[in-house]
Amino acid sequence: MASVTLSDVRKSYSSLEIIHGVNLEVKSGEFLVLVGPSGCGKSTLLRMIAGLEEITDGTIAIGDRIVNDLPASQRNLSMVFQSYALYPHMSVRKNLAFGLGNLRMPKDEIARRVADAAKILQIEELLERKPRQLSGGQKQRVAIGRAIVREPQLFLFDEPLSNLDAELRVQMRVELAGLYNRLGTTMIYVTHDQVEAMTMATRIVVLRGGNIEQVGTPYELYNFPRNQFVATFIGSPKMNIIAASHADGQAHLPDFGDIALPLGTVAPGMLSVGIRPEQFTIGTTGDRTATGTITLVEYLGSEIFIYVKLASGQTVLVQASGKAQHRLGETIDIAFTAQNAHYFDADGQRLGMFDA
Repeated sequence: MASVTLSDVRKSYSSLEIIHGVNLEVKSGEFLVLVGPSGCGKSTLLRMIAGLEEITDGTIAIGDRIVNDLPASQRNLSMVFQSYALYPHMSVRKNLAFGLGNLRMPKDEIARRVADAAKILQIEELLERKPRQLSGGQKQRVAIGRAIVREPQLFLFDEPLSNLDAELRVQMRVELAGLYNRLGTTMIYVTHDQVEAMTMATRIVVLRGGNIEQVGTPYELYNFPRNQFVATFIGSPKMNIIAASHADGQAHLPDFGDIALPLGTVAPGMLSVGIRPEQFTIGTTGDRTATGTITLVEYLGSEIFIYVKLASGQTVLVQASGKAQHRLGETIDIAFTAQNAHYFDADGQRLGMFDA
């Protein structure tokens, strides 16, 4: 296991800077996920840690060693890509052993490592098959196994589940989480899927435009987002954002009325109120209530998502039990408790008014 430290790391292509002075400490033995929208720089950051991209400025250290000038082959890490990149003419066994053979490792040690990796990933019965005889999930296990046999101090994953269908993605998420629990090796994982980030990470780094917006546990990011971007990016379905005006210690929300704010919390003007779909209740159980018309009902079995158009014209998303009976065009009351909502100033920064 190894820690990873990034100090004022920058990456530029000519005059275009795409990573803007990132500082990050990856703890030894943790599962850190880099998440953000396409083009935010997460894969570039991972490739710089791997040694596949040169850094423009700053330092990267793995453990106590600065690795800026070390080639990827000397960083004692393994990387799993979105593409399986298996050798089609080789069996699974030979695919797993190939890299170790190039390192001139003794044959008995190669055999031990291949057998151990196959057992961990439950692919022992696949060792004599060729890649064309494997399913997508099996190919991804082999690609991960090829990384495991090197017994590195650091694993890097660059969107490894993107090529899998929805059911396989869920299955592989569970398997990767189990793999982490068994190996305990430091892992850095890149994804654009915040559900993957929430379900697997010990900590999450949210990136936007080459900058870190927030670092924290899934619980911290979901319940205490630092700004409106993190609040709306983390959570599925997305948080509802309601524009409000503020004056004389009161926030005025269209449809829901006024909410008393602590004096000095924010200068008079505009702010935003964030309410997650599950924080709404149907009926009048809550201290702020509005009436609206159902424009869409999505039935998902154990739960339903109801789109409610309010008098102001804004549509909000409400989560309810799958046993609830609602229909298109129905008029309903919805409510929330002011203390459970999230508040952001005009610049999108969190106002911790009701935080414990």
